[in-house]
Amino acid sequence: MVVKVLLDAIEASWADQEAELLVADADNVIFMASRPELRMASLAPLSAGERKALLATRRYADEPLDHSGLEILEPMGERTHLVGFSAGPLGGEHFLGLERALPELGWKMLILKPLDSVAQAQWVSALLGGGLYGIVLLGGGFGWQRLRLRRERELFAERERRTLARARDELERNVASRTRDLVATNRRLSGEVEERKRAEADLRRTRDELVQAAKLAVLGQLAAGINHELNQPLAAIRAYAENARAFLARERRESVDRNLSEIVELTGRMAEISAQLRQFSRKGDERRSAVSVTDCFEYALRLFQTRLQEAGVRVERRFPASPAWVNADPVRLEQVLVNLIGNALQAMTGRDAQQLTLRIEADDAWMWLMVEDNGPGIPPEQLTRIFEPFFTSKSPGNGLGLGLSISSRIIDDLGGRLGAENLPAGGARFTIHLPKEHLTPAPPCPDHESLPHA
Repeated sequence: MVVKVLLDAIEASWADQEAELLVADADNVIFMASRPELRMASLAPLSAGERKALLATRRYADEPLDHSGLEILEPMGERTHLVGFSAGPLGGEHFLGLERALPELGWKMLILKPLDSVAQAQWVSALLGGGLYGIVLLGGGFGWQRLRLRRERELFAERERRTLARARDELERNVASRTRDLVATNRRLSGEVEERKRAEADLRRTRDELVQAAKLAVLGQLAAGINHELNQPLAAIRAYAENARAFLARERRESVDRNLSEIVELTGRMAEISAQLRQFSRKGDERRSAVSVTDCFEYALRLFQTRLQEAGVRVERRFPASPAWVNADPVRLEQVLVNLIGNALQAMTGRDAQQLTLRIEADDAWMWLMVEDNGPGIPPEQLTRIFEPFFTSKSPGNGLGLGLSISSRIIDDLGGRLGAENLPAGGARFTIHLPKEHLTPAPPCPDHESLPHA
């Protein structure tokens, strides 16, 4: 069996060595070398008979096995020689050669170090020796100078210690004085901070009470419509119940079941109206969440359903096809929309072809909620004052002028802005700017009652 092993990787790693490496077998034939030109050359000249015998073994194929040109110039030890090359790629160069046997394989390795690097090493050794002697002299002078500087430094340190002790005593007296002043100032500031916190808490409670009062005022304005909404199903329930008794007496059970189904449907409608009122009248909180803008618009419109039908108001919804979400408190946002829609309906009172337009527009960061009407618009001199507290253009007894002020404050708290403008074709537009919510949660209004907004 013959096994061939590639040695290119090993020879390539020898290229980084600052020496020439040769490996020869028992026949003194170089089969590995850092110089590829020396491969398949002999360490010593071969006679014709030796070359013929080696060629007959076919170990080296048809290689001529020429002499590498290696000559021993001067022995320097048992395995160390001064060598040179009379021919070949290293011809004319001299090396310090070190021979190492590999008895397990019957090979030997020659490491050839150029004499230039050896001479350089000798010079370096001589320089290091001279440098060491100079360092010893320099060290002696440095030691004497260091001793003298040490004595002067000790004297200087003693003077500095006395100076620092006096400065430290003075600093401690100043720090104690300043500390007393800072403690007194800190107590005064702590009292002012507590007073400010109490004032802010009182202001927040007052603001929440005003918001709740505004909600109840809106409910008062909607009372007539709500009463109509409840009276209709109540009258129908009474009629269905009386008919059911008559059908029951006649044993017409199918008619009784149909009347009871109608009563169940009407009671569900009344429960929905009641849930709307409970949801709108309850207080909001400071928590924000992802809120569906379209659901909030639809909820606000349901509160005005009777009023819209009686006045014949045409409602135009211009909503985007994709879901629209903002980061807000759903209860407070719905209160603002109810207030804006109520103001728009009041502004259009007595006009023909009343139209309420609800718009939703958005970009990457913001959402715009717009409520438009085709009423007379806002007088230009009032545009800059309509959000001031207690400013109103309504007749006495029809409002306190707090609705738009409270709505503006709510939108500010939600991180947005409420603005107003007149439309070129007539009417007014109120626009709510709110941060856009990019994640679509479920459910859209987690704090609301079970009443759906769809």
